[in-house]
Amino acid sequence: MEATIVMNSYVGRLLIPALMTLALAGCGGDSASEREDEKRFKLAGIVFQEDQFFRLIQFGMQHAADEAGVELLLANSDGKPDKEIQLVNTYITRQVDAIVISPLSVTASITALKRAKDKGTTVVTYNSAVAGDIAAAHIESDQRDLGHKTGLVARRYIEENLGGNARVALLAFKSQLPETSDGRRGGFVEAIQDLPGVEIVADQDAWLPEMAIKKVGDILTANPDLDIVWSANEGGTIGAVMAVKNAGKGGQVAVFGTDTSEQLIDFLLSDDGILQAITGQQPFAIGSRAVNTALSALSGESVEKRVAMDGVLLRRDEPEKIHAFRTELTRLMAQND
Repeated sequence: MEATIVMNSYVGRLLIPALMTLALAGCGGDSASEREDEKRFKLAGIVFQEDQFFRLIQFGMQHAADEAGVELLLANSDGKPDKEIQLVNTYITRQVDAIVISPLSVTASITALKRAKDKGTTVVTYNSAVAGDIAAAHIESDQRDLGHKTGLVARRYIEENLGGNARVALLAFKSQLPETSDGRRGGFVEAIQDLPGVEIVADQDAWLPEMAIKKVGDILTANPDLDIVWSANEGGTIGAVMAVKNAGKGGQVAVFGTDTSEQLIDFLLSDDGILQAITGQQPFAIGSRAVNTALSALSGESVEKRVAMDGVLLRRDEPEKIHAFRTELTRLMAQND
């Protein structure tokens, strides 16, 4: 990835909320008491952006580290490949036992992380992967699930409100993380593509709010009869909602998106009727599980090579679940600030 990205279950699971429950259960590793007599490991946790998603991942990492009684060094590569390399090299020099990282590139991140592995450092990736067998494990959201859950809600919206006909615009981040972007996009399209009246009229990259505002504004100008916009991430979803609102198209154009944040929750609860549904990730649980998985690997335990975590669906017509999710999100953010 060369630029900064905003990345970023079943209804019965939504009341969880899943941001924390799985993590607090200590999934993927032993408890602190079980490691009392073991070496006090030192881990590094690297994110690539300062947003709510990655803050929650850091909170999850720190929670797991505190529970296990190990040292955790947190850092941010700021979406810069050279800074990522510098951080990895620094942690090799500091002789950390494990690096838990969301790599910027499936290929360009190989050299630094392979160097870490060759020096005896355990590497666990999360959110985005690196090619080859460098990582002891990879923890991620089920990318297809993130798109598919929202797509099923969009399908029902098209059938019930648009007579099965819809002109659809898609926003992704293929130029940044193609595998992740394609997974989400593919899941969404799969849910709606067999409706004979559905036509995809635009398919573009826009992952930051300002990018999406401009792109969706242009799409609306070129397609005044547009019915639906779907975005693959938080920034694109925010920008899509704002563009529809700026164009005075509330009630005419519906937005469906990906990821969760306070702002997107506000949009879902707004009476403007623009944002219909989002499927979010479980960042706290991802961060916690990544650290616990690294600790398990360091302790010589077998670990799952790849873990895919389901998304959490929030939809406008289920406000009580949105409020429950917001309450848990607010609590989690407050207790870690």
